[in-house]
Amino acid sequence: MTEGNFVDYIKIYASSGKGGQGSVHLHREKFITKGGPDGGDGGRGGHIILRGDKNMWTLFHLKFKRHFRAEGGGAGSASRSTGKDAEDIYIDVPLGTIIRDADTDEILHEITEDQKEVILLPGGKGGLGNWNFKSSTNQTPRYAQPGIDGQDGWFRIELKLLADVGLVGFPNAGKSTLLSVLTAAKPKIADYAFTTLKPNLGIVEYRNHQSFVIADIPGIIEGAAEGKGLGHRFLRHIERNSALLFLVPADSDDINKEYEILLNELKKHNPELLDKDRLLAISKTDMLDEELQAEIKAELPKGVEAIFISSVTQKGLQELKDKLWKMLN
Repeated sequence: MTEGNFVDYIKIYASSGKGGQGSVHLHREKFITKGGPDGGDGGRGGHIILRGDKNMWTLFHLKFKRHFRAEGGGAGSASRSTGKDAEDIYIDVPLGTIIRDADTDEILHEITEDQKEVILLPGGKGGLGNWNFKSSTNQTPRYAQPGIDGQDGWFRIELKLLADVGLVGFPNAGKSTLLSVLTAAKPKIADYAFTTLKPNLGIVEYRNHQSFVIADIPGIIEGAAEGKGLGHRFLRHIERNSALLFLVPADSDDINKEYEILLNELKKHNPELLDKDRLLAISKTDMLDEELQAEIKAELPKGVEAIFISSVTQKGLQELKDKLWKMLN
């Protein structure tokens, strides 16, 4: 899937169907002179329904279709016949999707289960036919209810990727290379910053046919929580991850400072992110000798477990998978 096809934010307009008109009808039949009222009820208008789909991971399918209108219910008819209910409109979304009211910013629904359905806008109820209103004092009612109007509104749909591990690091830290080595994903890799313009997901194969999902979150820079760089667009995806893998290259000017900046940006976006389990991986260590590695190890930040890895030589990758698996379980 190309980078332009990854869409994690969309605004849509939806309108549910109006209920059908109840029928005003008096029974007419040979040899029955006063058949009485027998007008049927109107049918229900169509719902607008959101449905989770585990096979989807982007909102791209909604990019060019942003208006959804359900049909109205059918009118009631003679012989107490109820009008036909209108067809519901289904909007399939990836797991991890949040739906907000575009005007109030209130979260209305959250889709995290496959095939889970929630009614975004209920269809209008059909009106009652005149047979419902007959009584001893009103034996020939000549009125029925109109159908209830449907509802409409603008909604914001946001996607937060569901992944076990979130890969966090500055641009050009080697996140895409690591993802390509650990999984079958094929992210764009190049020797310049901000190569990755969209999150990438990959499945890490582990021992005994077990696996877990890792997400490469596009490079975060200092000030990302305030809107600098690209990271602010994708910080919300980290909220769904069970554990965080911080990646800092061994040739960084100051590993401690880089790690603290990343941690601070997550804190400013959402302080609860600091409650997640985290692991620090020092990447690009294939050129380090034991003496240099020992020097770097002595200066690493406290309070977080660290591991030295190299995607090129695959140094430490099995140990990395073991540690991540242990964190997740």
